[in-house]
Amino acid sequence: MSHSNELQHRLFQSVKRKIPPHLSLPEELAELLKISVDSAYRRIRGEKSISLTELKIICERYQLSADQLFHLENESVVFTAPGLHDQAPDFLIYMKGMLQQFDFFNSFQNQQILYLCKDVPFWYFFLFPEIAAFKIFFWSRTINNQSELSHKQFSFAEYPFTECYELGQLILQKHNKMHSVELWNLESIHSTINQISYYKDAGVFKTDEDFIKVCDSFVQLISHLQLQAERGKKHMPGMNGDVQGKIDFYVNELILGNNTILLQLNEQRITMITYNILNYLTCADERFADKAFGAYYNLLNRSALISVTGEKERSKFFNLLKAKVTALRNR
Repeated sequence: MSHSNELQHRLFQSVKRKIPPHLSLPEELAELLKISVDSAYRRIRGEKSISLTELKIICERYQLSADQLFHLENESVVFTAPGLHDQAPDFLIYMKGMLQQFDFFNSFQNQQILYLCKDVPFWYFFLFPEIAAFKIFFWSRTINNQSELSHKQFSFAEYPFTECYELGQLILQKHNKMHSVELWNLESIHSTINQISYYKDAGVFKTDEDFIKVCDSFVQLISHLQLQAERGKKHMPGMNGDVQGKIDFYVNELILGNNTILLQLNEQRITMITYNILNYLTCADERFADKAFGAYYNLLNRSALISVTGEKERSKFFNLLKAKVTALRNR
């Protein structure tokens, strides 16, 4: 095999790992490059060389690094940054995009999601409606600066965000199909506690009842996560018999970095790191994945597994979390 054919073969092997197994690589390539399926086959077999323009299109579409493909010895890594050129989208649009992501994740036969939880993972807020509504209101008003909410007070009756909540439930159901490995510590709920506290002090809650509902809903969320950790399986509230994906729940009392998601989709590894609060930088570079996955597992080796086993440590951890929220509620 010539050197150019070897590089082209490496390119298409990388693309093949990027697409769900049920999709046809030649058909995907033909549609992307606006060529016939036969022409796509000839490129895949190395009978026809791809152009630089085609290489650019393929790398952009499948988030591939030319440096990695050509084995260039440098420290450049390619990240994609959704939302980089746009204003903050309507929250409903943002959630529809997340739902599509989980559809993509679940299209792979083997999938695992590893989460370094500096904060409570986004989808868990949609376990219960009151805490979900509060978080959507907070994100929309304070993070996305939606002008129509700038002088409004939060009231669950006025802002239930029913459509977003229903979408969040769908995201949860798709997330629950995956095997999760989560690493938490006591600080993982602090940002949400601080948000609730700030809105309380600033008079953004319309009534004391709204404040209490949000706090109680947050405690319900924590209790549900405790139940999932106890069983080592994820499920929706009230559906204890309908358990789905496995969850490995770890606690590290000393070290926790930024919110980071690591995905294992068949042979493909993807790293996602938060930026601008709600958005993620995404990287599929294998060199970066080696570092990110290595660092994550290094932390796990220094952490306590409290799912299924470790009943004493599990009760202690979740009781401390609930005590923090209860102290906020009763202050």
